[in-house]
Amino acid sequence: MPNKKKETPKKTQKKATKRPARKPATAKRAWKPTAVSTKTNFVTQVKESIDTGVSIKVANDLFDNLFAILAISIKKNGRFIVPGFGTFNVKERKARKGRNPQTGETIMIKASKTVSFKPASKFKDTL
Repeated sequence: MPNKKKETPKKTQKKATKRPARKPATAKRAWKPTAVSTKTNFVTQVKESIDTGVSIKVANDLFDNLFAILAISIKKNGRFIVPGFGTFNVKERKARKGRNPQTGETIMIKASKTVSFKPASKFKDTL
């Protein structure tokens, strides 16, 4: 049997044509906040919401620093106000009587401080 060569069509040269200049992408990807219940999910939401390509590590550091500043401010000033969200206040609890649930014995619970949160009316209206 004779060897038959397959004939391939010759490539034709294309004329160089000028492509129209690409328009820069002006429409950003729409980010929608979703409910989260863990720090990891929160950090991921922050990362996705920032359009600059922030890493998870940077977003995690941002989260940690935000709450460190919040804690220090509440401790020093006794309150921290986030406009449109609410106010964090230091609240003092008086000493009181309590009961040990295992034995039923009456015990004294020491006075303590805690943080309370009062939501802003703007925030309450969104609920």
